[in-house]
Amino acid sequence: MNVRQIDEHIVKWLSDYAKSSGVNGFVVGVSGGVDSALTSCLCASTQLETHLLELPIHQVKSQSKRAYNHMKSLKEAYSNVKMNQRDLTLIFDTLVSTLNLSKNDNTDLSLANARARIRMTSLYAYGQNHNLLVVGTGNKIEDFGVGFYTKYGDGGVDISPIADLYKSEVFELAKYKGVSQNILDAAPTDGLWKDERNDEDQIGATYPELEMAMKWILERDWNPLTDGVNNILESNLKKREKEVLLLFIEFHRSNSHKMSPIPVCKIPESCRIGE
Repeated sequence: MNVRQIDEHIVKWLSDYAKSSGVNGFVVGVSGGVDSALTSCLCASTQLETHLLELPIHQVKSQSKRAYNHMKSLKEAYSNVKMNQRDLTLIFDTLVSTLNLSKNDNTDLSLANARARIRMTSLYAYGQNHNLLVVGTGNKIEDFGVGFYTKYGDGGVDISPIADLYKSEVFELAKYKGVSQNILDAAPTDGLWKDERNDEDQIGATYPELEMAMKWILERDWNPLTDGVNNILESNLKKREKEVLLLFIEFHRSNSHKMSPIPVCKIPESCRIGE
């Protein structure tokens, strides 16, 4: 991986897209994780306006501290960077109280996703107010592999500069861009829960394992949505590799609605013409 060339390529892509769109620059939601840290570095490198927002909702203090320190260091390094923190906890609590949802197996997940959707709404309100593009921070595994993001939450963005990078490539490029070691060392997490559960806790596999699975599938031009799993079960792969592949497929299938266009009911021309 030629990190310098990839860095230059993404920065130019961001700059060209922003200029052709007639906007002032970018707004990035910064979480304290490596994906948003890298994304904000790339945006800052365009020399266009780059606004960094941390939007805590009952956030774990260590996550907010990493986010704040990253934003502060980037603001000190780039004159085009602005930083803000807007605590959305009261908005979230008011929504929860207003909806008065019945408690069931889906409640916790629905509220976790509500956090992401409140942040998306906030980023778009802020972005439109300042004529900025909302920049996505998802990587290739999350966006096109297991669909590990919230539909119309962190999946609701204008552009996705790192969505073609595997997680290992994100770490490599982040290190090249000078992202702090405490962010690089932090366990990846979506930050949507009151506890400190991380991505591995929720998915059941590490990003290196998921990367192996995704590459295995892509190299064989294998379609997780339509092809059976016998070739996996009967392969010479190790037991854990088979487990991760099946897990990857399960997530890909269950989250395919996020990664596919919204289903549209097409009206037959015969119905339009009538009898």
